[in-house]
Amino acid sequence: MPRSAVLGLPRIGPDRELKFALEAYWAAGTGETELLETARALRAANWKRAAAAGIDVIPCGDFSLYDHVLDTAWALGAIPSRFGALDRRSLADYFVLARGGDEHRPLEMTKWFDTNYHYLVPELEPGMEFDLRADHWTGPLAEATELGIAVRPVVLGPLSFLLLSKGLDRPLDALDDLVPVYVQLLAELAAAGATEVQVDEPCLALDRTAAELAAFAKAWPALAEAVDGLDLCLATYFAGLDPEVLGQVAALAPAELHLDLVRAPGQLAPALTALADAPTRLSLGVIDGRNVWAADADLALDRIDTAVAALGEERVTIAPSCSLLHVPHEAAREDGIDPEVRPWLAFCVEKLVELEVLRRAATPDADRDVLLSAARAITSSRRTSSHTNDPAVRERAGALAAGDYERPAPFPERRARQAERLGLPELPTTTIGSYPQTDAIRAARRDLREGRLDPAAYEDFIRSQVDEVVAFQEEVGLDVLVHGEPERNDMVEYFGQQLAGFAFSANGWVQSYGSRCVKPPILFGDVSRPAAMTVDWWRYAQSRTEKPMKGMLTGPVTILQWSFVRDDQPRAETCTQIALAIQDEVLDLEAAGAAIVQVDEAALREGLPLRAAARDDYVRWAVDCFRLATAPARAETQIHTHMCYSEFNEMIEHIIRLDADVLSIEASRSGMEVLDAFVDGVSYPNEIGPGVYDIHSPRVPSVGEIEELLELAERRIGRERLWVNPDCGLKTRRWEEVRPALANMVAAANRRRAAIGVA
Repeated sequence: MPRSAVLGLPRIGPDRELKFALEAYWAAGTGETELLETARALRAANWKRAAAAGIDVIPCGDFSLYDHVLDTAWALGAIPSRFGALDRRSLADYFVLARGGDEHRPLEMTKWFDTNYHYLVPELEPGMEFDLRADHWTGPLAEATELGIAVRPVVLGPLSFLLLSKGLDRPLDALDDLVPVYVQLLAELAAAGATEVQVDEPCLALDRTAAELAAFAKAWPALAEAVDGLDLCLATYFAGLDPEVLGQVAALAPAELHLDLVRAPGQLAPALTALADAPTRLSLGVIDGRNVWAADADLALDRIDTAVAALGEERVTIAPSCSLLHVPHEAAREDGIDPEVRPWLAFCVEKLVELEVLRRAATPDADRDVLLSAARAITSSRRTSSHTNDPAVRERAGALAAGDYERPAPFPERRARQAERLGLPELPTTTIGSYPQTDAIRAARRDLREGRLDPAAYEDFIRSQVDEVVAFQEEVGLDVLVHGEPERNDMVEYFGQQLAGFAFSANGWVQSYGSRCVKPPILFGDVSRPAAMTVDWWRYAQSRTEKPMKGMLTGPVTILQWSFVRDDQPRAETCTQIALAIQDEVLDLEAAGAAIVQVDEAALREGLPLRAAARDDYVRWAVDCFRLATAPARAETQIHTHMCYSEFNEMIEHIIRLDADVLSIEASRSGMEVLDAFVDGVSYPNEIGPGVYDIHSPRVPSVGEIEELLELAERRIGRERLWVNPDCGLKTRRWEEVRPALANMVAAANRRRAAIGVA
């Protein structure tokens, strides 16, 4: 019989227990003991749940108090010298790397491949000495042993750890120094009772050079032979291995090889060929670990049957495509979703059940018609439902022509007309959109939802919050204002709630980073905008000031990327439908008098396919969708967009093709290095606002620090095209951090205006 396995499990708990424990600890409301006990309880609950579902291989070491890449760096002693002598036994010092301190910028943060999870980027230095502390893995292993549950430790492999790091021109030069530390880790895990270890090497599935593959081929045998009797599962995901790479990996004969057959089903056939004469077990990632749809059981079984026929039952493992970190806890709790749509969903708990059903169905004597009857009914219902097809939406999208994607004038002409209309100073200051979501705002939203506050009283409260935000911005001296978004629970969910084709969970939270959780909308059908979504709130906010008030929208690609998206049609088609809905809102804001409309595309870069061969098609339709959403705006209407935590080098020409009048980006953690992409080779022609302080850290940057960053930006871009803004929205920060930080930002901009421009 094939076995079942899970590569990783959600960390935050069914009711976001980890989030609240972390935030209480950071606020000094609780101590280290309480936080660690919450973590221990969540780990135990995960293991018990997986064991009860019949899962054969259960992960440990995948749990993290903040981020698993940070955990790996911390365990390996890869701590940058700029942090000084941190105590690796100290939880407070661990969080300094993640969140910064009075004297320390935190580690840079970026997206985990093409997901909406963020990881902290390890900073390596020439000559850095690695020094193992294995308790991140041995501790949970002991906990599981005490519970009588057999688990498999999960370790981020050395190749991916180095390739995901920064600081070394040739990161794999450190592989020879790092591998012995991993060998030591494997030995300690074996001594603690592990018989099998999952070594995650997702970077193998990306485009790799021959030299990189040769370095891995040299390193792997040292790991595989480290401990007699310790099996290593080499896990890849998010993309597929090329046939040539599959052949090289098969030649290394890992005990098990995991492949993502949801993202790259085409790699199954070459994998079976490559493994035909090898002893390796093949782990089939046939359940989507990144989306919420119930599996097509027959499609999954076709792949399982093919593998079993080629390798035999004992050499096949059935698994999700990747860690279940990326899906919510349990769909059965969602009683507020349309009863026709709800059965289509499978969160973590349901996916564990699906794995067991597939494992049982894969046995020779299984009655598949009985085992699969419920799954087949769900698949059939979704395919035939009227919820997924709106003829009017499809007709509008089908009638689009080339001219529908073009602004009415080239950028130089637009810039002149916008400058005349707005009358802004050089180095104009603004913010990205959101202001702190205070306890009072959350309480009002909760009271409205639970009937303790009527809609009229709630709207009065939101107006008072807008009044305060506008008054603060006037007082601090910002040039272009925002209304602060107090009415918005989330930059995607808020819009999805007003668009046709979306469903919403009550408890569908997933981790974005640290304690930051998001609840993505569930995009199940054709998308349209029944009515204006933001115009009334913009109109009210603009009435409170003479300064320009930005209209704030989320872009079509970001709505797509940050939702659980239907998988029954091409993503480009779904994104086009969203773009048309956002276009309607842009035009309504413009008609109401908005001189500036910001259409955030924070996730544009995030959606870039991991393999180069697939990128041109994605970037073409993604940029087209942004252009479609903004193209009808008049020349004198200034279109802004925002992108965060992105590397732009490989797609700068496409960023240019967006043709946004002003682009704001995250830049502070990199010390403005990200701007190199905008000046090397093809220079960015439009205006740009590189973030001058990191909003994901509670620290308040000084005026001098911000001024220094601005000067660095001027050296790269030129003052005449620069805007001054934070890295991202301020929703997650507290007012006691925001007030001084923005005051310092405005003061720094004023200093630069008074200074001689940098040539």
